[in-house]
Amino acid sequence: MADWVESGFLEAGGKRLEYACHGPAPDAAPTIVMLHEGLGCTALWRDVPARLAAATGFGVMVFSRAGYGQSDLADLPRPLDYMTREAEEVLPQVLDAIGFRRGVLMGHSDGATIAAEYAGRVQDHRVRALILIAPHFFTEEMGLAEIAHARKAYVTSELRGKMAKYHRDPDNTFYGWNDAWLAEGFRKWNVGEVIDYWRIPCLAIQGSADQYGTLAQIREIETRSYAPVETAIIEGAHHAPQLEKPEDTLAAITEFCARLEANEAAEPVT
Repeated sequence: MADWVESGFLEAGGKRLEYACHGPAPDAAPTIVMLHEGLGCTALWRDVPARLAAATGFGVMVFSRAGYGQSDLADLPRPLDYMTREAEEVLPQVLDAIGFRRGVLMGHSDGATIAAEYAGRVQDHRVRALILIAPHFFTEEMGLAEIAHARKAYVTSELRGKMAKYHRDPDNTFYGWNDAWLAEGFRKWNVGEVIDYWRIPCLAIQGSADQYGTLAQIREIETRSYAPVETAIIEGAHHAPQLEKPEDTLAAITEFCARLEANEAAEPVT
């Protein structure tokens, strides 16, 4: 992909994935690569990517994983380690496809976990920092209960119709995520060990009223990371502070990116 175009499709993990770009190309500025949540996609980031590009001066790239948005459908059922596989097998190909040179992985929910796993499992010096919004490293009963509630809502409410506006196959999207999280074997899922291997700074963001996870997820980062950690608990926000409290959330991200650039500029060249 020679040119930094506005939108299109790329090949990764044997699938055709939609993507969209904002701001300068990877050879002109650092790049923020955004990874969406378990029911998200490129379009559902709404205006966040464009606002981030304008506020930070970084390029911003978003893409829809297989099964989401207008990307190819996912192969179901998903394996219970699907987030690890996304980190190890698919994300490297996405970064290479866009000509990623230097920047930040920014993820929300499932996407935050994938970004966290990439930093802990893949040696890639191009990734200089993590921004994790509502990450999860282990299951919690309150989160699983909310996911079970979402399953009922998908069948009985207008949720399926709403999802159909953004995903080419809402059943593939919803059940690919929901079936994996509600599988009995998933209750013991825990990838907290990846934090031990981070060697880059992290900004961890969570809404104070997140219905899918408690602040124990953030505390896991604070207690395990050997690298610098900053946290931003967004008061009054639930699971998507970037949409519910955008000014507070984007301010925290912009300030973090500015500090990151200042620190890198101050490092001596060897």
